[in-house]
Amino acid sequence: MKVFNNIYKDKTVLVTGHTGFKGSWLSIWLHELGAKVIGYALDPYTERDNFVLSKIGEKIIDIRGDIRDKSKLEGVFSSYEPEFVFHLAAQPLVRLSYENPVETYEINVMGTINVLEAIRKTKAAKVGIMITTDKCYDNKEQLWGYRESDSMGGYDPYSSSKGAAEIAINSWRLSYFNPQEYEKHGKSIASVRAGNVIGGGDWAKDRIIPDCIKAIEAGNPIEIRSPKSVRPWEHVLEPLSGYLMLGEKMYNNPVDYAEAWNFGPELSSIIPVWNIAQSVINNYERGELKDVSDPNAVHEAKLLALDISKARFKLGWVPTLNIDETIKYTIDWYKDYNNTEVYELCKQQITDFSVKGGYE
Repeated sequence: MKVFNNIYKDKTVLVTGHTGFKGSWLSIWLHELGAKVIGYALDPYTERDNFVLSKIGEKIIDIRGDIRDKSKLEGVFSSYEPEFVFHLAAQPLVRLSYENPVETYEINVMGTINVLEAIRKTKAAKVGIMITTDKCYDNKEQLWGYRESDSMGGYDPYSSSKGAAEIAINSWRLSYFNPQEYEKHGKSIASVRAGNVIGGGDWAKDRIIPDCIKAIEAGNPIEIRSPKSVRPWEHVLEPLSGYLMLGEKMYNNPVDYAEAWNFGPELSSIIPVWNIAQSVINNYERGELKDVSDPNAVHEAKLLALDISKARFKLGWVPTLNIDETIKYTIDWYKDYNNTEVYELCKQQITDFSVKGGYE
């Protein structure tokens, strides 16, 4: 697979959070690109996760570790000397952050700082792409999308922890990795923010696609707790393609791309949760919806959108799939995971996506 100008071929690439949903897909894609992938993460969430079923751990260097463990993390950097670092490890769930706010901050803020410090101390590290979230913005639930220059914030502990992480990333970029002083430090650091990412192999708690699939497989109604919440939905390969494209640009032109970037869908893919769940049913050809809205539930934003103009015009990145294709790619994985080689299933979706998106 020769895409992204072969920049990742034979390069050592560290992926934190490689056992997670996005991390497993990124690890597969990087492996197919010919990279030497080093994974650093906790154990996968379930035995049905994409990481487990694809057996990508057998094809890469698979290391179990906590990003809060600064000495172990730095030991991995020292041992393997990665040139590229994709930092995805996180506590990614809003509702869980209400239950465990301190741990959420420890992982999302101090864990990110630990990765930044490891990059700073590792001479070989050239490119660091720090993955946060669209929820890092100070969300006023406005109709128009947030731009990279908008204020960081967050109502709930998860969102605010990601806003805080973004502030830390920018501070380290200015203080230690300033693009104007690149010749001194030799490193390029960017942060990236994606929309609500869906795709095969995600079984995390309190996410709409896993909730839908688990209910359908069990023959139960799909319970929707926030049917009117509007989100920017995109297939997992969309932001990953942006991260990989950005990494190539940063490696070849480290000064001009060391910034924050949004990777969200087109406006037509910013739709309510209820519509997404109904589309899942239509693609799966069975299931029913049940509104279980609770007026006393913890706060979750009702409206959030991203402005992707910067990625479109400065990076040349545009979304590949419309919302119908996004749902089809996702449900095809869940329909087939029980009766096919999951690695080959993922590889085929990556290949199809690459052809469709012009990445080959």
